Amino acid sequence: MAVVTQIHESKFPFNRIGLSSLKCSLCNLCSSYTPQNKEEGDCIHEYIKREDTINRGEYLFKEHCSFESIFSVRSGAFKTYAETEDGEVQITGFYLPGDIIGLDSTNTNTYNCSAKALEFSSFCEISFLQIEALASKNSEVQHHFFSLMSAEIQTSRHLTWLLSKKSAEERIAFFLLNLSTRFKQRNLSATHFRLPMSRIDISNYLGLAVETISRVFTRFQNMGLITAEGRELVLNDIVALTDITKHDM
Repeated sequence: MAVVTQIHESKFPFNRIGLSSLKCSLCNLCSSYTPQNKEEGDCIHEYIKREDTINRGEYLFKEHCSFESIFSVRSGAFKTYAETEDGEVQITGFYLPGDIIGLDSTNTNTYNCSAKALEFSSFCEISFLQIEALASKNSEVQHHFFSLMSAEIQTSRHLTWLLSKKSAEERIAFFLLNLSTRFKQRNLSATHFRLPMSRIDISNYLGLAVETISRVFTRFQNMGLITAEGRELVLNDIVALTDITKHDM
C-alpha cells in the first residue's frame, strides 16, 4: 500500500521517498546479484521476508540486542546511531529505499547500533543465518554479500573522512551532493528532494552545531546555490557545490 507523506503545497516536484515502495530491481539486496539459473535465483529470494511496515520513531532494532537479520529499506527512511558509555549519541548513517541496514554487525552477536524510522517506512528482512547457509553453497551469493559488506566499510570510512574536513561548508556540501547522487541512483530527481532527516540529525551526523547548519543553509541560499523551504530542497548549482568540496570558502 502506498504511503502518503503530508507536506504543504510547493511549486517544486520534490522527491517524496515515502510515497511508494522501491522496485526490487533497485534494491541493493537483489540488484547486484545476477543468478546463473532459475534455481540460484530462487535460492536467495525465497528466504526474504516480504514487505513489513514500521511507524515513525519506532525501532527496527536496538544496539546490543541479538543480531539475527539484515534489513532492506523498501520505502521511507531510517537513521542509525550508537551510544557511548556516558550516554552521548552519534548518528552513523541515513538509509533510503534500496539501502541495507545491519551489515556492520555481521562480525558480532549483537547489533552495533540502533536503527530508527525517520518516517512511516517499509522494509524486507532476511535471516543472516540463512544468508550464511546460502553463501556456503552458492559462490555467487557469497560474492554478492561480500560486495555489500565492502560497500558498508567504504561508507563508514567516508563518514570518518567527512568529519575530518575543517570547513562546515565543505561538510554540508558533501552531504547534499551525496544525497543528490543517491536519489539519482534511485531514478529520482538529483536536484529536487525532501530531506527525511531533521537539521538536528544532520548536525549530529556532521559534527556541527544546529546553528551552524542553519547559517550555512542560509548562506548557500543567499548565494543562489540552493533553495530551501523547510525540509524541501532544490540544488540550483551542483557545480558550485562541488567546487566548495575542493577547498574552504
